[in-house]
Amino acid sequence: MDKGAVPGHQKKGYIFVISAALLWAVSGSSAKFLFNSGLSPYELVQLRITLAASLLCLWLGVKAPGLLLVSRRDIPYFIVFGVIGMASVQFTYLFAISKINVAAAILLQYLAPVFITLYAIFFQKDTLRHKTVIALVGAVTGCYLVVGAYNLDLLALNLAGIISGLLSALGFAWYSIHGEYGMRTYEPWTVLFYALFFAGLTWNVAHPPFAAFMKNYSAVEWGFIFYIGVMGTLVPFGLYLEGINLIRSTHASITATLEPISAGIISYLFLGEVMDVLQIAGAILVMGSVILLQSDSRRDEKAPDVLRSKKAGKKPVT
Repeated sequence: MDKGAVPGHQKKGYIFVISAALLWAVSGSSAKFLFNSGLSPYELVQLRITLAASLLCLWLGVKAPGLLLVSRRDIPYFIVFGVIGMASVQFTYLFAISKINVAAAILLQYLAPVFITLYAIFFQKDTLRHKTVIALVGAVTGCYLVVGAYNLDLLALNLAGIISGLLSALGFAWYSIHGEYGMRTYEPWTVLFYALFFAGLTWNVAHPPFAAFMKNYSAVEWGFIFYIGVMGTLVPFGLYLEGINLIRSTHASITATLEPISAGIISYLFLGEVMDVLQIAGAILVMGSVILLQSDSRRDEKAPDVLRSKKAGKKPVT
């Protein structure tokens, strides 16, 4: 293999994360449409998580029932992962979108790679390579430019929305790190199902059970709801965990900053919105950062083998 080549499993990992970013890009704008139609963040998070958990349970029950089996000792891990990870990420991001514009919410959530990198340095004692640091700075700066944050009056934005956006970044970072941890023992779709299951329980207790399903929605609104539940939650979170299973969470989170680029392209194609020079420069910067990560593949080569060997040993997570 050429020194600069990316191993096959890593290529798949980056493809999975990029695909997740594309699907999430459409989901954010779809959520804003529903909020403008009168839906609350509480209702939408209950709808999307309950739908995603139910559909994944049905799919796994038919196609791969063995993936629904977990050790009793690992249930506390899945409860914490579902409540702190999935439930909090879903709500804080949607709440931020409901209070501030989508671009600002995306920008705040994509501070997550910074928190993941800091965690890797201080808690996992990782020695970060220069390429990873450069890619991190490039991705965050590029994301800032792509969403047009230089045109935003950040001081005039809703304070609750800003705080919620920052919490969504922390939640997404926590989800990425602990998702990687859970997949030392379980397959990505097992980890995702129990994250969704316990997140769904949380939001059907915090909000009256299934209350959001009792409202009258138009056919268009139901279309957006199902898109967000399936293609904006179930599929991309599954792809993202599959990606983490093949590349490190640090690299996956930086690659996911392609989401605002995807949103910009979608807006250009379907809404006629044009990106200015700085936004285009930001897009190039993010893509260059992702390419830089892919060229720095030596550190990740052992990660999938380590995960697979730990799964084979069937050691509990907790």
